[in-house]
Amino acid sequence: MTVPQSMLLAGRTALVTGAASGIGRAIAVHFLAAGARVVLADRAESVVDAASDIGGVAGLVFDATDENQVADTVAAAAEALGRIDVLVTSHGILTQSPLAQMPLAQWRETLEVDLASVFLLNRAVLPGMLAAGDGRIINVASQLGIKGGASLAHYAAAKAGVIAMSKSLALEVSARGVLVNAIAPGPIETPLLDGIEEDWKVAKRAELPLGRFGTADEVAPTAVLLASNPGGNLFVGQVLGPNSGDVMP
Repeated sequence: MTVPQSMLLAGRTALVTGAASGIGRAIAVHFLAAGARVVLADRAESVVDAASDIGGVAGLVFDATDENQVADTVAAAAEALGRIDVLVTSHGILTQSPLAQMPLAQWRETLEVDLASVFLLNRAVLPGMLAAGDGRIINVASQLGIKGGASLAHYAAAKAGVIAMSKSLALEVSARGVLVNAIAPGPIETPLLDGIEEDWKVAKRAELPLGRFGTADEVAPTAVLLASNPGGNLFVGQVLGPNSGDVMP
């Protein structure tokens, strides 16, 4: 029997980070359309309005690199929702620099925001999910974590770390009912690309078999699949790639 799209996540609850804009917001919208109750979180204060605009339960402002703020945000989301069934980590930063000229501060900031914070969020939701014997963690990585990218070594390294951490955590907790996977999008037309040089984007489009960047709404259904039952039930430590053909495993 085919489950209607509006019922795929009926009764499920989710915390989505990076949800003020881009892929995170699109995932929140698609989760809500599939019947989930969603808390949106972001460092941008506009997440409060975003939650109100799309019908989220709440919009929480936090710094994902701060251990205490992560713990408080997860606790607040669990209180607002009753529990957290699904975590989606979709926040991040993207800057550009050849490695030979890259300041250490730029490297460290990217690893903190794009990798360490994902660890903090995954760790924070695990006690509740393990106690329930049920949960889905979906970490948004990047195809550059698989293939690398010129002038993006810091970003690629962080996203490769997200992929490796997701696989490792999947090995630890899947037998206890918590399924962990990653999504590795290709270039997506979101505000994250604003800091990237136009020449890089032109060259990248020319490399893609599809010939174009994706949109956030074309990535979000992958998260719905991974969060759904039975659709996501057999995905364990996988890396799904809505990437315009940039990586073909």
